Amino acid sequence: MILLSFDIEEFDMPFEYHKEISFKDQMDISIAGTEAILDILEGYQVKATFFSTVIFAQNAPATIQRILDQGHELASHGYYHSDFKVEHLLSSRLELEKIIQAPVIGYRMARMQPTDDLDIQNAGYEYNSSINPTWLPGRYNNLHLPRTHFKTDKVLQIPASVTPLIRFPLFWLSFHNLPLWLYTAMARWTIKTDGYLNVYFHPWEFTDLDDPERFGFPGYVRKNTGVKMISRMDQFIHKLKQKNAEFVTIASFVKRVSKPI
Repeated sequence: MILLSFDIEEFDMPFEYHKEISFKDQMDISIAGTEAILDILEGYQVKATFFSTVIFAQNAPATIQRILDQGHELASHGYYHSDFKVEHLLSSRLELEKIIQAPVIGYRMARMQPTDDLDIQNAGYEYNSSINPTWLPGRYNNLHLPRTHFKTDKVLQIPASVTPLIRFPLFWLSFHNLPLWLYTAMARWTIKTDGYLNVYFHPWEFTDLDDPERFGFPGYVRKNTGVKMISRMDQFIHKLKQKNAEFVTIASFVKRVSKPI
């Protein structure tokens, strides 16, 4: 099973590189990228999960409606992308449910930062996908955590996929910088070992970021963005579909793994 997910948010990443970007530009870029993603998914008739901030959902109603119309899952990515308070766990779920008129059962913390398991549970979520179970200097140090899904009390934890043995992260930066054949081979290895693959991307990756003056991104961030990213994702899905891979929402995966034996 392939758990393809996208974190849809106000595009605030230039702030991390000391660049200014207007809120309008943040939203325009994220909406354009999300629409490009939806075009790809629609072409292959595959389902995915979209983790949305409340701010994105409030300012992109037509895009949110298209996500729902195409049968994808909407989950919470918090209220704001650059600001977090514990109370946002509950308020973001309630506000998103009001917007889409449907339950929101999953959460992913912005930038995959640590979240308290009990806070997630108390906010009413069934699953949390905020763990990158690898070690990246200055970002993640999660080698002590399980590599695959596990339960903490009532919440199913679904870490982002890393390869068996060496725990090489299969996140968005790897997708951009590795040869596609190598990334695909590692993805297949992980699927064969674990039975599923959980990978995540962002809409702004599907827009042209190759403008250091505007965004300030280093080469490893802006490599293979825009039309190149669209092409790579198309090829990736095509290669997995050729192997009869099944693409499901995370909510569907949760139902399957939670069934009594």
